[in-house]
Amino acid sequence: MGVRIYGDSISGNCLKVKWTADLMGLSYDWIETSVLTGETRTAAFLAINPAGQVPTVVFADDRVLAQSNAIILHMAEHSPLIPADSFQRAKMFEWLFWEQYSHEPYIAVARFQMRYLGKSVDSLEPKLVERGLAALQRLEDALSDSDFLVADAVSLADVALVAYTRCADEGGFDLGGFTAVRGWIGRVETALNITQSSAQ
Repeated sequence: MGVRIYGDSISGNCLKVKWTADLMGLSYDWIETSVLTGETRTAAFLAINPAGQVPTVVFADDRVLAQSNAIILHMAEHSPLIPADSFQRAKMFEWLFWEQYSHEPYIAVARFQMRYLGKSVDSLEPKLVERGLAALQRLEDALSDSDFLVADAVSLADVALVAYTRCADEGGFDLGGFTAVRGWIGRVETALNITQSSAQ
C-alpha cells in the first residue's frame, strides 16, 4: 500500500499536512476520519494511533507518524520550506512550537466551540478570547515589516500558522484590524495554492 493520510477536513492541523504533501508532490490516499463522529476512537483507528488523534500518516513501509508539525517536517525534509540557514531554521522551529502552545489552543478551540458546538462568541471563556487576540497581535507585529514569518520566503512556519489564522473569524476573531496578517494570509494561500474552500 502507498502513503495513507488519516485526516479530518475540518481540522487545520490536518489540512496543513495535506497542503504540504501536495506542495511536495507526494502521492497519497486521503482517508477522511471524523473527529465529530468518533472515528478516531474506534478500535481500528486506535490500533494505528493509540493516541486517537488526526492527522496520522501511515507510510508505504507501514511506519506511522502523528502530530501535524512532526509530519510536515518529515514531508518537507530538504525542501525550500525548511530554511537552509541554521538560525533561520531555528526561528522556523520557534514559530512551530509557539503555534501549538500559544496560538492553536485559542484560535482553533474558539473556532471549534463556535462552529461545531454552536456556542456564541459571548459564551466563550474570556481568557480564550484574550489569548487568541494576543496571538493575532503577535503575528501582526512580526509581519508588519516582513512578507513571511521567517526570512523572505514561505516556510513551514507559515504553513502551520496560516491553517487556523485564515479562519479565525469563525471563532469570533475579527481580522479587520490585523492588516499585516490579512496580507500574509493572501500571500501564503497563493504560495500554497489553497483557497477558502480548503477549510470546511
